[in-house]
Formats: sequence, structure tokens, C-alpha cells
Amino acid sequence: MACPSSNGLVHAMHSLRQTAQLRSFAQRSVLSASAPIRHQQRQPARGYATEVVEETDKTTEKPVAAPEIDFSQFKSTPTRIIPVSGAYFSGSPKFIDHLLKLESILAKYAPLPTVEPTEAPRMAWFKLPQFREVVGEPVATKKYQSLLKILLRLNRIDQKLMPDEVRDALALFTRPGNPYGFQPAPPTVNENGISRAKGKRKEASAVVHLVEGEGEVRVNGKTLVEAFPRVHDRESATWALRCTQRLDKYNVWATVQGGGNTGQAEAVTLAVARALLVHEPALKPVLRKAGVVTVDARRVERKKPGHVKARKMPTWVKR
Repeated sequence: MACPSSNGLVHAMHSLRQTAQLRSFAQRSVLSASAPIRHQQRQPARGYATEVVEETDKTTEKPVAAPEIDFSQFKSTPTRIIPVSGAYFSGSPKFIDHLLKLESILAKYAPLPTVEPTEAPRMAWFKLPQFREVVGEPVATKKYQSLLKILLRLNRIDQKLMPDEVRDALALFTRPGNPYGFQPAPPTVNENGISRAKGKRKEASAVVHLVEGEGEVRVNGKTLVEAFPRVHDRESATWALRCTQRLDKYNVWATVQGGGNTGQAEAVTLAVARALLVHEPALKPVLRKAGVVTVDARRVERKKPGHVKARKMPTWVKR
């Protein structure tokens, strides 16, 4: 049988343990409840990178996450050097700038109507050595060809609708003294009804004055028979009038020099055909079919002194 005094001691110890457990539980509850408050109180005291800004937007009255920087507070504004050209770090920045500018112009005016390449005005573009001197860079041939393709495409825009911006861009790549820019006025009949034309064949050249008449022909002041003893040369000289049935309608005054009789006769043929077109432009299809308005640029090739290489006769010559 247990002693009553020992039982009382046990009960007292149990009550002390329960009291300690209740106190510890109460302390943990108080700490957990006060934790968010302490967290909110510590938040403004965080470091520089996570510091909460106290400023607010005046219009919305809401906190501003990143306010605008006032550069007036800085003694010196930090800057860095930016190249003017976007192609500064490339091997040929000036060439690429020209290329990009032309591509932007082409993209801007691509919808404009164009003409056929043969109908576009002829332009004397810079040759590659000249273009290299202009830009001061060793531009490759393939790269320059790509630039020329854009220029040719822009040049095909209808001249009546071509903007000034395109004309200025094309002018930058045109050689000074463009040989194709000046087009002489077409020949006309003067006040006396006379047309004038020139012709060349081999080493001979001729100047012909054509006027309406009875069919008289003079070459260097001589008659046709005196100037060209051979029948073949006489027929060649007047073939433009014969094939158009105008032999008895016009008088011819021709001045020839250089070359032999055959070359001079064929030079007169070309000059007479050109002078006849001034009077009657509608005869051009007939004269072209007869082959008298086509320039024969062949020259005599001499291999040895006194030796002349044989040449094929023109197709328009009738034997």
C-alpha cells in the first residue's frame, strides 16, 4: 500500500509539468501571431537592392516602383560614343550605307509603273575603279554588281512618274558628262527643203544633201558615172532610192573622202538612206528590210603591207 505522502508528491509534479506545457504553448501562439507584424515592420529596413520606395504617384496615389531619374543631380552625365553609321564596324561602311539607302528607296517606290529595259533611258554608271575612288573603299566586284541591279531597277520607273528622290539617287552614281544624257535633236528639212545626213563604210565617209528634184546625182561635183565607173558601185550608191522607187523624185549632192570606190559608194548609200528618212520617215521599215540603214562597222584588217583580208559582201547589195 502506497504512502499517502508519496502520492501527493506525484500529483504535484504532474501539475507542474502541465503548467509548463501550457506556458510554452501560449508563448508559441503569441510568437506566431506577432510574426507578420514584425515582418512588416522590418521590410523598410532591407538593403539597397530591395529597399521599398516611399514615393507615390500624384495622379493615382499608388506607390511608384521605379521613379524617374533626375539627371540634374549628377555632376556629369555618363555617355558612350555611338557611330553615326550602322555599318561602322563592317569592312566597307560607305558602300553598305549607299546600298541600304537604295534598297529603302526601291522598297518605297516599287509599286510605281515601270517600262521595258530597252525603253529605259541609257545611263553611264560609275565604273568599278571610279566607284572605289568615290567611296574610298576596296569594293568587291560582286557587291558592286548587286548595287547596279538596284540602280537598273530604279531607272526602269516611268519617267513621267519618277519622284525627285529617285532622280537624285540615280544622279549620285552617274559618271560626270554622261554621254547618254544629251540627246541631239532629230534632223529636219531646212527652209530650202534640203536634208543632210552622214554615212561611213570602212575607211570612207560621205555627206549627202537630198532635195526633191528630177533624179540628178552628183558625187564630189562629178556625175555618178564619172565618180563610180563600175555599175555595181553606181547601183550601191543609189540603192536606197531604187528600193523605195524614189530614184526620179530626189536630187543627190554627195561629198565623199577616204577609202576606195566600193567603200565610198556604200558610205553614200547609208547617207542617202538617212537623208531620205528625214523627208519620209514612213519609209523606215522598207529601208531597214533592204539593209541600207544598218551601220556596218567592219574595218579592213591588214596582215601584211599590201594584203587586204577578204570580207563578205553586205546582204543588201544586189548584183
